Amino acid sequence: MALARALCNVDLIGEGKCMGRIILVTGGAKSGKSAWAEDRIRALGGNPVYIATAQAFDDEMVRRIADHLSRRGDGWTTLEEPRDLPRVLDETDGAGPRLVDCLTLWLSNEMLADDGDWRKSLQILTKSLEQQTAPVILVTNEVGSGIVPDNALARQFQDAAGVVNQAIGAIADEVVLVVAGQALTIKCGAA
Repeated sequence: MALARALCNVDLIGEGKCMGRIILVTGGAKSGKSAWAEDRIRALGGNPVYIATAQAFDDEMVRRIADHLSRRGDGWTTLEEPRDLPRVLDETDGAGPRLVDCLTLWLSNEMLADDGDWRKSLQILTKSLEQQTAPVILVTNEVGSGIVPDNALARQFQDAAGVVNQAIGAIADEVVLVVAGQALTIKCGAA
């Protein structure tokens, strides 16, 4: 609780100032988003569910996943789902607060899938999120703050990530930007 309070400069966890049902946490790579979101989930109480979208295709990603597991520690139910977030969210609604980490990897999985239509998948995801009764925190990367990439696929991904973040941000009750491990609440209240 103390770490959550220290990391959130606007809302006071557990004191009712900003207790959104759908919370979008964004920021740059290695900004502290996931650790902040994990702490926030713990502050909500209950049995937290971690919905992982990463796929370990190489040794570096295997290490990243292991680091996340180690940092979280015990007490989490971890579900691995690279693409069908609406199904997992619907199946776990009411089981406790859920943390989706991360939307950016989910988007890349959708974009690279042979049968993927990320725009349609985003519509289905937003409809599912609007129906959730238990809290959901979604972690995403802010990829549009840098230079315009030099290749078409990277530009398509950057644009798509911006669209996804805007769509989820629009329906979120709360949007938090994490920079250098510090959280700034930029939206607090009903969508």
